Amino acid sequence: MIYHEFAKFYDDLFDETLYDKWLEYTLRRTNRSDKILDLACGTGRLAVRLSRAGYNVDGADLSEDMLTMADQRAREADQQINFFQLDMRNLSELPSYDSITCFDDSLCYLSSESDLRQTFSQVSTHLKPGGSFLFDVITPYQTDEVYPGYMYNYQDEDRAFMWSSYASESVSHAVEHELTFFLYDGDKNAYDAYNELHKERTYPVDRYSQMLTGAGFSEIQITTNFGEDSFKNDVKRWLFECKKVN
Repeated sequence: MIYHEFAKFYDDLFDETLYDKWLEYTLRRTNRSDKILDLACGTGRLAVRLSRAGYNVDGADLSEDMLTMADQRAREADQQINFFQLDMRNLSELPSYDSITCFDDSLCYLSSESDLRQTFSQVSTHLKPGGSFLFDVITPYQTDEVYPGYMYNYQDEDRAFMWSSYASESVSHAVEHELTFFLYDGDKNAYDAYNELHKERTYPVDRYSQMLTGAGFSEIQITTNFGEDSFKNDVKRWLFECKKVN
């Protein structure tokens, strides 16, 4: 399953300061008394930060491995967070929230526009009237200009990791990430190899706006640089703030 082996590397490979920036973005746009859902919460780094800031937090993710790490992180931080394993296209087991977040381009892992529309609809259904939906996506500039040919390698005594990215040959504004892991097995005195293929897809900004409006959102604000700069096309990431129509 996607992120099965990646979960073991996730916290080490990604910049911890990004989660501080997502936290600040959320703090400026929501109330600390909010009941908030961190959708696609991964290993819980943002969820724990939100809980420490005073929010009543739930976290949800598709990956059991990620959620195991998230639950452990919350316990170690002495934070009471409920975690749910689910597909973001179906949030039926969840209650209503004042705010919902979905960062780290998690929505870009949905393979079709219909999946994205369904997810927007589910988020709208589980937001209280006037509630905030905050999320980010990678941009067509990122998929078309930046990612193709991207490579990253990591190695230490117990593991190695190789990441290569390619533009999709069948879908526009889409990219495929080939991930190869080598994990040392002390019993065998050898490395076990694992391979995963991650696919991301994005859309022009007007398509996002149309889909959000169709799902019942209004007051759609699109910014860059974690809300510090105004909208631009030639950036790697867009951040969206929108309200559920009353």
